[in-house]
Amino acid sequence: MTDPTRDPHFPRNPYPAYAAMRSACPVRAVPAGSGGRTSYLITGYAEAREALADARLSKDTAAFFAGKGSNRRLHPAVAHTMLASDPPRHTRLRKLVTATFTTGAVGKLRPFIERTTGDLLDQWPSGGECDLVAGLAVPLPVMVICELLGVPQADRSDVRRWSAELFAAGAPDVIDAASHAMADYMTALIAAKRRTPGDSLLDRLVAARDGDDRLSEEELVSLAVLLLVAGHETTTNFLGNAVLALLQHPAELTRLRENPEAIPGVLDELLRFDSPVSTATFRFTKEAITLGGTDIPAGVPVLVALGAANRDPARFPAPDSLDLNREASAHLGFGYGIHRCVGAPLAKAEAEIALRALLTRFPALRLAVPPDHLPWRHTRLVRGLAALPVLT
Repeated sequence: MTDPTRDPHFPRNPYPAYAAMRSACPVRAVPAGSGGRTSYLITGYAEAREALADARLSKDTAAFFAGKGSNRRLHPAVAHTMLASDPPRHTRLRKLVTATFTTGAVGKLRPFIERTTGDLLDQWPSGGECDLVAGLAVPLPVMVICELLGVPQADRSDVRRWSAELFAAGAPDVIDAASHAMADYMTALIAAKRRTPGDSLLDRLVAARDGDDRLSEEELVSLAVLLLVAGHETTTNFLGNAVLALLQHPAELTRLRENPEAIPGVLDELLRFDSPVSTATFRFTKEAITLGGTDIPAGVPVLVALGAANRDPARFPAPDSLDLNREASAHLGFGYGIHRCVGAPLAKAEAEIALRALLTRFPALRLAVPPDHLPWRHTRLVRGLAALPVLT
């Protein structure tokens, strides 16, 4: 029994391996780690959607790892976020931030996003080569989420570095150290906001904490770290993947250039085609369940491959084709159920604004290297480019 997702060539193009696994069995056992434990990997759309909404699958990582020996020293505020919890705790924490990410609330951020996008693109060379990841996809979402949370300008480069380190695949010591650096920073920032209150999202969370003792100090720090990291990491990958997909499909790209007003309507297809979150965050079975005809025992991890589900031909015909006319709103790129990404409206707004500006300002934008020379990040959780060299 082998796990194809651990092949070193997998990050470059995971979809053939996903298709082979899905056609053989949409829910299959795979080895997990060196301890001989088994996980279950879901690659079918119907099975993935069912799993994401099944209350018998828990996200309480603290409960799963309790009593299991580990050398990891991940900071509790990072290890036990809202994402790693079940109702009623999850319900209470999510309610505190949901209002911030409504379409209307995000609309107030649009002028800042547009201004920041313009400032970043002003630094691009005219008729030269530029790395779209370093020059737009990374800094834009960081600046936006830092603005939303009230992170001072001088601290944003540190925040960006720690966040990248939290996703350093195969480097547990780097990840653990970054978790402590980020949590310590947010603890200090929260203290500073108590001394000098402002009107940012973090200020509102501090007020909720201080006015309602159901929110502990650790939960406050944890929420802040989660919003900071999740608020930009996936959007970075979304932007890079979306631009690459368009550059590799020139007919679709030309249509968008000629009709930029269509950009909001194609974002779901871009999310479906190359999902920025490849595998949903950790879940495990609280009891024995059956999914896709496969019996899964209690107490084992279940990995939901969102990228695989979004290419399931049973749900999306000709799934390996980018079709900007496709009705793709049922994609699972943002998850599904009670844990669906709370920041989805913000991610879509950033992608829309960035794509519109790119296509308008750089009508000759094209790849600077062959697609098979592009470096992909080596992590199974998120799918994104380490760099995207383009010619302007």
